[in-house]
Amino acid sequence: MRHFIDINNFKKKEIDEIISLAKKIKKYPKKYSSSCNDKTLGLIFEKQSLRTRLSFNVGMQKLGGSVLELQSKDIGLDNKREKAEDVLNVLSQYIDCVMIRNNNHKQIVNLSKENILPIINGLTEYSHPCQILGDFLTLQEHLKNIKNAKIAWIGDYNNVLRSLIHLQNIYNFKLNLIIPKEIFKNYKKEFQQYKNENLNHYFDPILGTKNSNCIMTDVWVSMGEKNKNKKKYFKNYTVNKKIISNATDNVIFMHCLPAKRGQEVTSEVLDGKNSAVLMQAKNRMYIQQAILIYVLKK
Repeated sequence: MRHFIDINNFKKKEIDEIISLAKKIKKYPKKYSSSCNDKTLGLIFEKQSLRTRLSFNVGMQKLGGSVLELQSKDIGLDNKREKAEDVLNVLSQYIDCVMIRNNNHKQIVNLSKENILPIINGLTEYSHPCQILGDFLTLQEHLKNIKNAKIAWIGDYNNVLRSLIHLQNIYNFKLNLIIPKEIFKNYKKEFQQYKNENLNHYFDPILGTKNSNCIMTDVWVSMGEKNKNKKKYFKNYTVNKKIISNATDNVIFMHCLPAKRGQEVTSEVLDGKNSAVLMQAKNRMYIQQAILIYVLKK
C-alpha cells in the first residue's frame, strides 16, 4: 500500500514520477478527468487550511472522484471513543484514501504502518511534504537547471523547511539556510544529520542570499506555536527589496502562505514582479492530483 508521509521516504525516481505526472495533468487536464472515478477521498483537518483544503478538494473532483470532509472529534479519531486504528478500519469500508492535517506527526506515521488505507500527510508539526513538492514543481517551471540552482531559505526552522531539506538531500541542489543563531542552536544537531557540501547555514541574510536564484520564506511563528517572543530574533530577516536585489536578476520569491506582511516579507516583494506565490498556490492542486493518483495506483 502506498502512502505519502515524508519526502525522505522516497527515492529520486519516485519523486520524479510524481512531478512528471503533475506536469502532464497541468498540461492535459482532460486526459486525467476520469483517473479517480468511483474513488472517494476523506479529508481530516485538525488545523486551519485554505490552500491544502482547496487543492485536494477541487483537485480530486477534477479527477472524477468525490470528497468527504471529516472532523476528528466527530468520528472519534482523537482516541477518546475508540482506537484510531479501529476508526481507520471502518473508514476503509467507505473511502479509498485519507488526507490528514494535524499536529501529531507520530499518529500519521503509526496509522500508515497499519496499511489499512492510503494516508497522505497534509501537514504536521514536523513536515509539509505536499507544499514542498508543489514548490519543486514551481521551481522547475522557473529555473532551467535545478541541480545548479542556488536556493536561499530565510527565517524559521520549521516543518516546511524540514521537507525542503529532505528534498535537497535527494536532489543535491544548493540550499542556504539563513536562520538566527538563537533559533538555529535548537536544531543544530538535526541539521548535522542532513549536512552536505551543498547544504549550508548562515546567520547573515545578505551573505546567505547572495546570487540566489530563489529566495523562500515562511511566517516567523508557525500556526499553533506558543512561543511568540521568538519574533525578536528575526530583526533584519525581512525579505525586502534590498535582499531581492542581492540575488540574481531573475530571482523568484516564494512563500507557502499565509504571509504576515511587513514581518517575514514586505508587500513590495510579495506583490512584486519576482513573486511566484500565486503560482505556488495553483501548483499545489496539480501536485495533490499527482499524489492522489500515485497512492491510489495498485
